[in-house]
Amino acid sequence: MLSSNILALALFVTTAFAVPSSRERYAARVARRAAGDHLHVSRPSIVNGTDISYTTNWAGAVLNDAANTWTSVVGTFTVPSPRVPAGGSGSSAAAVWVGIDGASCQTAILLTGIDMSVGANGAPSYSAWWDWWPDSQGGFAGAFDIAPGDAVTALVEARSATSGTATLVNARTGQSVTQAITSTTALCGQDAEWIVEAFDAGGQMVPFADFGTVTFSGVAAGGVLGVVGPGNANIYEIVQGGAVVTDVTVGVDSVVVSYVGS
Repeated sequence: MLSSNILALALFVTTAFAVPSSRERYAARVARRAAGDHLHVSRPSIVNGTDISYTTNWAGAVLNDAANTWTSVVGTFTVPSPRVPAGGSGSSAAAVWVGIDGASCQTAILLTGIDMSVGANGAPSYSAWWDWWPDSQGGFAGAFDIAPGDAVTALVEARSATSGTATLVNARTGQSVTQAITSTTALCGQDAEWIVEAFDAGGQMVPFADFGTVTFSGVAAGGVLGVVGPGNANIYEIVQGGAVVTDVTVGVDSVVVSYVGS
């Protein structure tokens, strides 16, 4: 099976606010969904249409191929230890995820990944989630522990335009969680994505964490024309306060996203 091969390959290649607990973040996400205010994902706000797109919220790589229809996206990343940016105060956060659609497709996104938050005391906090925006989102039913330095593989698979699965695997703990999802909102299959996101909550941007560097390795997207790497992907950078605060590089099977500050 194509998607199983991709996952196996990846496994071998391996504003201030109080930082909420995983349970509190999950409850907040459910409440936002009920209120129509989605944590994941605001579509990127594109400032220019060149190969490097400057956005307010997405940093990473987006693979778009008019001849292909993406059905699976995978990548393995090392969990960073986020910090409050220099000159910042209070708390900050970011999300790391892989997904299908959301950049050029205007109807839906299937994605999975982790939230990371850090408070003034410097202690990081994490939670794992899945999302089929705008219909449904939540935490995984099984236990999934996350710590800095863990190698986490994230995989989304579209079984059809309105059904699929989200899977996370932690190489350190051996834990694996999968969520089957159905949706009334159809995917386009146009975009494959590996993203670090500055997200919003309650209509306001959450202060963006200094996440250091997130390296997605074993990166691949599967589609009707086969499995490809991110080499031809468009780069997305985040601009905040008039400055580019991220730096993204794309390799044959990797996407590296670094926080460079203002």
